[in-house]
Amino acid sequence: MTGSATMTNDQMWRAVAAERTSLIELLETLSEADWNHSSLCEGWRVRDVVAHIVLSANPGLGWILVNVLRARGDFDRAIRETAIRLADRTTSAQLLATLREGITLRATPIGTTAADRLMDLLVHGQDIAVPLGITRRMPIEAARSALERIWATDGFRARELSRYRLVATDTGWAVGGGPLVEGPAASLLLLITGRHAGQEHLRGEGVSRLNTG
Repeated sequence: MTGSATMTNDQMWRAVAAERTSLIELLETLSEADWNHSSLCEGWRVRDVVAHIVLSANPGLGWILVNVLRARGDFDRAIRETAIRLADRTTSAQLLATLREGITLRATPIGTTAADRLMDLLVHGQDIAVPLGITRRMPIEAARSALERIWATDGFRARELSRYRLVATDTGWAVGGGPLVEGPAASLLLLITGRHAGQEHLRGEGVSRLNTG
């Protein structure tokens, strides 16, 4: 990998607070129909994604253990079901209020970091905005830090995409070897986290192979 992390831990937390703030501003403009609209996350409404963001802002070991047990050991299922339960019993206004109260929180689930919280907000912000036809800018250095974190931990599609040469054209991030896939850091972040949105901004001989194995 070329380059190193471009943000300090404090800068990442400041970026997290900024993302939460801008997301609240976006959510304040939505109708109830928008809140119930499908997100980019399969099976999740916009309100479910917001509920997940609220929960992840203030995690606790008790929550993790109880809900993983309830989901029979399936962590992804636990995350999804817990978010949907909260979204179903909480009004949009209440979700917004809770999100607003947590703007400056610096808590992370065990085993995660500020970079994970930042990545979560960057990607879920797009999960909300894209299906609603809203353009939401992703800060370049924040997107790079999220990419670096995912690549360093072999997260999401990192291992699968290691056979490609991934190059962010708007910052100095480049990894992997093989057919070239290049584009904005934001589009690469959506790609590596399993979203199809943003692929129209990618170029290179590897792009045509991305969804064909």
